[in-house]
Amino acid sequence: MKINLALIISIIAAVGLVAFGFTAFQIASERQQLNNELESKTIQVAEAFYKAHFFRKPKTDSLHFRHITDSLITQYRFSGLAVYYNNDSLVPLTSSSEPFLKYSTDYIAQAISADSSMGNLLSIHGKKVYEYIRLIKQHDLPESAVIFYADADYITNIVKSIWLRNFIRWFLQALVISVVTLLVVKWGILSPLNRVVEWIKAVRFGNADQFKKRPMLNFLEPLYKEISGIAQAMQEAKAIAQEEAQLRTSGEAVWTHERLNEEMKQLLEDKIMVVVSNREPYMHVHAGKEIKCIVPASGMVTAMEPILKACGGLWIASGSGDADRETVDEHDKVQVPPYENKYTLRRIWLSKEQENHYYYGFSNEGLWPLCHIAHTRPIFRKEDWDYYQEVNEIYAKAVLEEIKNQEEPFILVQDYHFALLPKLIKDKRPDAKVAIFWHIPWPNPESFGICPWQKELLRGMLGGDLIGFHTQYHCNNFLETVNNSLESRVIWENFSVKIGNHFTLVKPFPISISFTLKDYENGTGQQEEPTELLKQHGLHAQYVGIGVDRIDYTKGLIEKFLAIERFLEKYAEYRGKFTFIQIGAPSRSLLKSYADITSAVENEVNRINWKFKAKNWQPILFLKRHHSHEEIIPYYRSADFCMVTSLHDGMNLVAKEFIAARQENDGVLILSRFAGASQELHGALIINPYDVEQTADAIKEALEMPKPLQGQKMKQMRRMIMGHNVYSWASNILRAMASIQN
Repeated sequence: MKINLALIISIIAAVGLVAFGFTAFQIASERQQLNNELESKTIQVAEAFYKAHFFRKPKTDSLHFRHITDSLITQYRFSGLAVYYNNDSLVPLTSSSEPFLKYSTDYIAQAISADSSMGNLLSIHGKKVYEYIRLIKQHDLPESAVIFYADADYITNIVKSIWLRNFIRWFLQALVISVVTLLVVKWGILSPLNRVVEWIKAVRFGNADQFKKRPMLNFLEPLYKEISGIAQAMQEAKAIAQEEAQLRTSGEAVWTHERLNEEMKQLLEDKIMVVVSNREPYMHVHAGKEIKCIVPASGMVTAMEPILKACGGLWIASGSGDADRETVDEHDKVQVPPYENKYTLRRIWLSKEQENHYYYGFSNEGLWPLCHIAHTRPIFRKEDWDYYQEVNEIYAKAVLEEIKNQEEPFILVQDYHFALLPKLIKDKRPDAKVAIFWHIPWPNPESFGICPWQKELLRGMLGGDLIGFHTQYHCNNFLETVNNSLESRVIWENFSVKIGNHFTLVKPFPISISFTLKDYENGTGQQEEPTELLKQHGLHAQYVGIGVDRIDYTKGLIEKFLAIERFLEKYAEYRGKFTFIQIGAPSRSLLKSYADITSAVENEVNRINWKFKAKNWQPILFLKRHHSHEEIIPYYRSADFCMVTSLHDGMNLVAKEFIAARQENDGVLILSRFAGASQELHGALIINPYDVEQTADAIKEALEMPKPLQGQKMKQMRRMIMGHNVYSWASNILRAMASIQN
């Protein structure tokens, strides 16, 4: 109420001051104009009166005024008339002019002295009168004058009416503006602010569902973002405290963000941590007139960010967003995550030619199919190799710039894009602790021998101190490849390689997801019915399966669809009752092999759907677009099973994400034996995706598995990924790096 009253008074005062200023200016202008009009009109009428009725020329010069009467003066709208004679006498011709005479004497003298007729505005007893002194020149006689008096009081009345009208107008304007402002403030500001206050209050009390329902207020967006960051930090701190308390109570040694943070402080001892990858953790893109910050879909980003958040280090990656250059400073750096500023992202700018040859060429047409045994022929071109070397050198230069003033920095290189980078860094900075984590499989020595530059790649990787793979099997393949290709000593007892005086450890680090005791014990959302998800697409089914993959020839999508087709052929009772939802994210569409697999997958979906065509039902629902993690979660939670049919995969985090989403400890995971995750997730139904009959039977087994058995298997797998989560993975790598003696 006090705010409203103060606002009203302020508005009235402000409008009043403005109205007063404009009115004063208007009145001054109006008064001047009226005075000018009165003067001009009086002079014209007086001259006409004088010539027509007052001065005539008889035989002898003299003033003749006996014929002038009050009615004649009134006819000309004069208030009075007087004559000044040469004998210094001032004679009123009307009784109404008598009060004015004593005020005119001085002005008459001035007019005669100046030898010019003149007019003046007089104020007599509160009444405004305009006088016009008309000189009369007679031959051989002193000058005389006729004085005309005109009423000027109407000007005062007009001015008063202007004040009154403006006051009423000002009052009404102030009233309307006050009411409108109060309504705008109440509905446009106070009500939204109250919703924000309620939202903050709900968040403060731990209402996670309310936290997701952010008040959509565009004008409060900057404030919302700041408050949102604070609220989220509060919730995270509260969750961490609760989780730590639970861990102490239960005696569990589960890794959390906070535990990793403390571990990082002890291991790094104020040394810098630098992560190098091709894909950046945050992209800035144009969205209309705004610039938005988005997180690219990447298991590598999910795994690496907790390390950088914990230590506040540096991430070096290629800038790929169309607004990336607009958001960096003069050193090509930006603080991320937005509104948290936990670590620094430095962006590297690559030309179109470099990207085409280094990334699409050598990395994804050469190394990717070489390392994935998926029956796609790798392509090696000398030009691609040259650009691959060039880009690795660009990144090496950037890393060396960042660590030039740092002692014993930790450098963690990511993936097959930078096989040469460890040696390039280590040659210049022997004191740096350099590790490379290879996120994709490593093939057997015979397969890798296809690469014309296998020795250069191996020497580049072995220039580092630590090489990590997902599984021991991939480590063994790598060591055998080194043993067959290079003059070196492979020490199988501790899985290391010695070249000259340099040792390189080769160890497995199965990557995982962020899944802690809090996630295990407390669900964060409601499970939707499969029918509700299918309704959005005009379909109906009793049972639902889910698959989430990039559209890639290594993911076994066609093999998966053939198994679904065979399942419906063998078990016809499920026709019309079962639909498989495949979420497919387009990937590397510029490459012919990826364009071909996309076309082949779509054709296969259309063929199978046409084969089993029915009203309001189809066996496969193919959703070909990028989906955020939040969009995928409802599908994970509502499906009866998830099917991962990778033909060759380093780990496959989709399998672990599905398990993490099953809050009710139900559902079944069908998992390819060729995915690295199959060595950890023993509660899954393990299949050979090339065996269509086996996979079709696994679908039936998943749909008919009793709930108690589902719960037993799911709990086993959920506890496994809780104990071996991404924080545990990061800790293991950092401990291995810290143990290295340079």
